Amino acid sequence: MKNMGAQFLIVTVFLALASSLAFASDPSPLQDFCVAVDEPEAAVFVNGKFCKDPKLATAEDFFLKGLDVAGNTSNKVGSNVTQVNVAQIAGLNTLGVSLARIDFAPYGLNPPHTHPRATEILTVLEGTLYVGFVTSNPENRLITKVLNKGDVFVFPIGLIHFQFNTGHTNAVAISGFSSQNPGVITIANSVFGSKPPISDDVLAKAFQVDKNVVDYLQAQFWVNN
Repeated sequence: MKNMGAQFLIVTVFLALASSLAFASDPSPLQDFCVAVDEPEAAVFVNGKFCKDPKLATAEDFFLKGLDVAGNTSNKVGSNVTQVNVAQIAGLNTLGVSLARIDFAPYGLNPPHTHPRATEILTVLEGTLYVGFVTSNPENRLITKVLNKGDVFVFPIGLIHFQFNTGHTNAVAISGFSSQNPGVITIANSVFGSKPPISDDVLAKAFQVDKNVVDYLQAQFWVNN
């Protein structure tokens, strides 16, 4: 009986771990694909999107061109993210993957941000990038690496991370995500550019600065990348 009890406990723990891993990314599809449509053409509703009748799906539902075109980096941070997710390719719905092209001007920055629904894996195509992420509380350890052409780096799901072009020339990277819609929260934008704004009393206490500093930061124009 004791052995059976121990085996039952082990199986229970295993199933609990398996379940937690299963729900760590987008739900697995129960069909070949579910091309997203804005208006319901069928009764199936998956991952926040209605599904097109599979018989009506075409190659265009799984296709996007133009990723060879560099994004406009003429902004305050000197970078541009071209997203390729379910909003651009409807056929990505339920498939649990997406990607992005990131262009950097010299010394351009993709500011500290998080992806609440995805791990990111980045490959440098051109240039040199200084990248890193910060672990969760209480350690808050900064893990960084200088990447060159062909190098790959992983940013774990939900952790604050960044990419900075340290070179005198443009840089380009491609990132893959473990979600059809990874989401992005740019830290500075969210904290100082929220609508309506967070109380300067709250931010002054949180950052241990004078309220005038908070008011100045909230008055800036924050770039959504």
